[in-house]
Amino acid sequence: MAQYALMYEFAVTPAVTNIRRRGVEIYEVLPNSLGAEMDLESGDRIIKVNGRVVRDYLDFRFHTAGETELVLEVRKKSGEDWEVELERGEGEDFGLAFEQIVPRQCANECIFCFCNGNPADARPSLFIKDEDVRLSFLYGNYTTLTSITEDEMRRIVEQRLSPQYVSVHATDLDVRAYMLGIDKQRADISGKLQRLLDAAIEVHAQVVLCPGINDDAVLKKTILDLASEYPRITSVAIVPLGLTRYNTDPRLTRVTPAFCRNVIDQVAALQKELHAGLGTNFALLGDEIYLRAGRRIPGRAHYGDYPQIEDGVGMVRSFANEFGRVIRRLELDETKLTKQPGTIFTGTLFAPELKKMIDTMNARFATRLFVEPLENSYFGGDVSVAGLLTGQDLVKARERVTGGFVVIPRQMLKSDEAIMLDGMNISDVSRALDQPVHAVNLQELATLLLKTN
Repeated sequence: MAQYALMYEFAVTPAVTNIRRRGVEIYEVLPNSLGAEMDLESGDRIIKVNGRVVRDYLDFRFHTAGETELVLEVRKKSGEDWEVELERGEGEDFGLAFEQIVPRQCANECIFCFCNGNPADARPSLFIKDEDVRLSFLYGNYTTLTSITEDEMRRIVEQRLSPQYVSVHATDLDVRAYMLGIDKQRADISGKLQRLLDAAIEVHAQVVLCPGINDDAVLKKTILDLASEYPRITSVAIVPLGLTRYNTDPRLTRVTPAFCRNVIDQVAALQKELHAGLGTNFALLGDEIYLRAGRRIPGRAHYGDYPQIEDGVGMVRSFANEFGRVIRRLELDETKLTKQPGTIFTGTLFAPELKKMIDTMNARFATRLFVEPLENSYFGGDVSVAGLLTGQDLVKARERVTGGFVVIPRQMLKSDEAIMLDGMNISDVSRALDQPVHAVNLQELATLLLKTN
């Protein structure tokens, strides 16, 4: 699982409690669609396509791709078994939405796993440790490949589930086994990785950097070993260990500003060497390392096409570039901008950077927005990113609200629901603060400022 701010949370659906059911369940059928013409309904399950077993919607997509004559075996929600024969036009969509994939569970005991730092009363879904190549392909979730089965390996190759995101952490096998809490035989994924690369599956690697464990010489070896497989291994993201107040493992050492500065200096030298030989920096540091070190975030060209931005690598630079576009958009409608004061809450790590940008906006347009850094009291420790802030954290900061509205980053909310990591709904927070609370991205912030009068 990604270590950074954008933690992916799985919705606990009925499928989680009944994972042995055959086929994939239809969640929704669009009106006037091919699925509706076949009298398919929400709750039906597609068992086979042209005699081939369907385990999830990736199988359905793969087995139906390019096929115009199809035979579907369907288990109706009433319990009846149907066999549906149909012809469809080339590229015609079925109009079906399916249940979420039930994540395959991780069998490692990683000493740095963020799940170990959850409060005891956190929602059950936050304790799910996924190790699923399907979610790696779909969402960029990281897998260690340690317990991936032969069937899963074949599936990656056959269905072209590329790219794959792999948590390597260290190419030194002793260190990797130690970090994952498993024996060296399981920790050795060299054969599996080589098989994926030989099948032209693109791989992005990750290193969760733990002081005193996989840094210094171990980190250098890891970067150079992975770079030797470029361009088949496209990039490696290096992100720092994150510890909450619930992490008590004595093997772990907190990340300090001095540690981050040393890492930047070490990796910068390697990046220069790699760029000269490969034409790319290849090894990219998470934004948190630069921010903790008090160093400047690299420019746009440093990140190429932002291959691992969802792991917090280049997110600040991308945000700054997007902010420039927002300024240009607001210049077109400057007379419509609100002068009503409002408060923007974000994590303590990013708040200084955001304040610089918002101060520029205020000076340019005479807007009155106030950036407030929000301490993470729910997780504590050195957790300081916006994506892990909670409703409780917002409520505790009610005395620092200025103006008539509150803005928070959209990543504070669950991806498919307006609730936060501690279970508080955004409407509950609005009532507690006695202010409207808006969870937005940058473009939505611009829209809000043009509408709030």
